[in-house]
Amino acid sequence: MWGHYYSVTSLTEALELLAQHQERARIVAGGTDIIIEMERGQRPSVEALIDISRVPGLNELVMHGDDIHMGALVTHNDVVASRLMLERALPLAQACWEVGAPQIRNRATVAGNLITASPANDTITPLMALGAEVTLTSVEGERTVPLSAFYTGLRKTVMRPDEMLTAIAFPALAENERGIFLKLGLRRVQAIAVVNVAVVLAFEDEKVAHAAITLGSVAPTIIRVPAAEEALVGKALTPEVIQQVAQIAAITPKPIDDVRSTAVYRSEMVRVLVSRALRALAAGTQADGYPSTPAMLWGEHKGRGALAARIEHQADQPIETTINGQQMSITSGQEKTLLRFLREDAQLPGTKEGCAEGECGACTVFLDGAAVMACMVPAPRAHGAEIITVEGLAQNGDLHPIQASFIDHGAVQCGYCTPGFLMAGAKLLEEHPDPTIEQIQQSITGNLCRCTGYYKIIQAFQDARKKEGVY
Repeated sequence: MWGHYYSVTSLTEALELLAQHQERARIVAGGTDIIIEMERGQRPSVEALIDISRVPGLNELVMHGDDIHMGALVTHNDVVASRLMLERALPLAQACWEVGAPQIRNRATVAGNLITASPANDTITPLMALGAEVTLTSVEGERTVPLSAFYTGLRKTVMRPDEMLTAIAFPALAENERGIFLKLGLRRVQAIAVVNVAVVLAFEDEKVAHAAITLGSVAPTIIRVPAAEEALVGKALTPEVIQQVAQIAAITPKPIDDVRSTAVYRSEMVRVLVSRALRALAAGTQADGYPSTPAMLWGEHKGRGALAARIEHQADQPIETTINGQQMSITSGQEKTLLRFLREDAQLPGTKEGCAEGECGACTVFLDGAAVMACMVPAPRAHGAEIITVEGLAQNGDLHPIQASFIDHGAVQCGYCTPGFLMAGAKLLEEHPDPTIEQIQQSITGNLCRCTGYYKIIQAFQDARKKEGVY
């Protein structure tokens, strides 16, 4: 799929390679978009991938003064788990929770979501409402660009081929500010937005002093609705004001008809979501429904890993890795996904390919402790990493409690999806030995079963709690 794959250990190394390869190179952090696109042949001009996923220091999420700063490797699950983000940047935390499933949120970065530049991407909408700016870095230096000026069209940005997005910054919500993010998809999870909305309001007493309303998936880029914002200023959030503002917001965009929705429906859903958002902010219930202890499936090390030195993965460069506790040196598969590498080169066929685009979860494995979709991970990322597949769940001849429980409850029919469910269950029990039904459901949002149904699977998860002590 690629001609050159570099695993780097510093920002300087990454920038030098970008300067060398220019438009023929792409940065890989989570890789959840570009790996699939390259598999489909949609990136024929990309010859080099520069993997920054193990560069130290790029995953910081901190407060500097009144601003929140995020590094290029901050993942969606980093945001979901952050108390700072929940308290001072709730709309972004809510948007990150809406992205994909745990296996995807463990790899996918917020920076990558911004760069992809789709108007349906969830994190752009709240970050624009929060007044974010991005730092673009090259060997020539840095420049800061407001997020509102970052996009030039559908999937187009102001980034130069030699630049990397290294940081995101935005003012934290003040005591007199409230914000919320809402999304409408065609299903509850793993859905691309039909419409998404972010609203951030500042109050003086009970009246709105400042308003930002942003809409996603209704135009070629994320847009604001100034007329609706102005209609809020100086007014209290009464039912009449909310109704008026929601109607103004609905007539601002000119959405298109596509496979997810008609333009008419999108416009009506803008009205509905803006109205819901304003009612929640008026009542102070904007955080209702946000999970208190979500299922992360990311383990102790959160999939970070480390490298001792930069590597260019060539055809004769072995991938040295540890799989199911066994050290391996494999001289093939450098140009593949981790899924194909495990099945074809490591000869471990338990990991299944159901969709090859991160939808079904059948290829779930643990990479440096975190559950990931192997179809969305490049094989060279296995170098120097620790991987566990379904073949490694049993220990010393004893089944893992989740495996034994699946057998007891007959939670298997054709069995094709089962390895992914078992991996999700094993990681869930590691994090939450006595999971709630909500945590069980959250843990398998990235796993699809086409024939058994989920009742027996959920029962198996619940009963596995009792078996954990004998493992």
